[in-house]
Amino acid sequence: MIRLLLVEDSAVQREFLSFILEESGEFEIIGTAVDGEDGVKQAAALHPDVILMDCNMPKLDGVGATRVIMETTPVPIVLMTASPVESEQKLTFDAIKNGALAVVSKPPAFGSAEHDRVAAQLVRTTRLMSEVKVVRRWPARRPAPAASVPPTAARSARRRRMHVVALVGSTGAPPVIADILSGAGPLTPATFLIVQHMSEGFIAGFAAWLTARTGITVTVAEDGARTEAGHGYIAPDGLQMGIRPDGRIVLASDEDAEGFRPSGNYLLRSVARSFGADAMGILLTGMGRDGAAGLLDLQRAGGVTAAQNEESSVVFGMPGEAVRLGAAMHVLAPDEIARLITACTANESRGSGQ
Repeated sequence: MIRLLLVEDSAVQREFLSFILEESGEFEIIGTAVDGEDGVKQAAALHPDVILMDCNMPKLDGVGATRVIMETTPVPIVLMTASPVESEQKLTFDAIKNGALAVVSKPPAFGSAEHDRVAAQLVRTTRLMSEVKVVRRWPARRPAPAASVPPTAARSARRRRMHVVALVGSTGAPPVIADILSGAGPLTPATFLIVQHMSEGFIAGFAAWLTARTGITVTVAEDGARTEAGHGYIAPDGLQMGIRPDGRIVLASDEDAEGFRPSGNYLLRSVARSFGADAMGILLTGMGRDGAAGLLDLQRAGGVTAAQNEESSVVFGMPGEAVRLGAAMHVLAPDEIARLITACTANESRGSGQ
């Protein structure tokens, strides 16, 4: 049984969520907390396997509670929100920046059309996140000196006309994507295409959060839209995202062999077909192996490929699979990846995503 601490300020919601979790047969609720401060105390006292935490609470919200827990007694944390509004979703992504692993929607009432699906998603995500081995987050200090591009990566930057940079991530990747986009900057003369595995309903909020944090305009992709250099496009819920040689987005309902939609493999294979040597693919922290085979296809097409290194990954599953397959030309920390992007696109003139 998975030992779970439930942090929720509403007594009605605590009872409702407790029933769903216990009914699944996978969780033992070892404690309930009524606000973020109480959650911090109980996390230290009970040492749960996972924490399921509301985002918006009195005294100390989910962002602050996550930060304290990850700096003192680190535990896998899953954030919950009942609201699709941008301000509350921003809180959830700020909490992920502080070390939370995932965000899920609170299930609607019993008998509603969406109850079973959303409840199952909450149970599955919480179970999966309980398996992640988290490490202590030290309080923020003065930034470390900027890393240079490793010599082998610098050689990849020569004689390139980099039109597209594809990023694929899952568990732990949202803040890494933000750091990479911030490091590359809005003047990057290439289009960013992003697949991020995430619970349904949060992609638009993630796009808005990235835009606010990075200075790069990031939007949810639309079928047929013409991409622009220096902009980012995220695959929407339940659809595959690809790109045509003319720089236009293609959305499809095809199922990936791994069962993901959107899928990193689908995106990277599309990028390989349309841009080949004029593209870069980057595989970031996450469970499983989605994206590794697609990254290998891009490498074989002449593109530049990179995987996040194990030291900076929350879960080395996806990038580790790319390394195992020999699909990653470079294995780098996020700041090095940002510098590689800058180096590979430095000589490009600004224009469309073609």
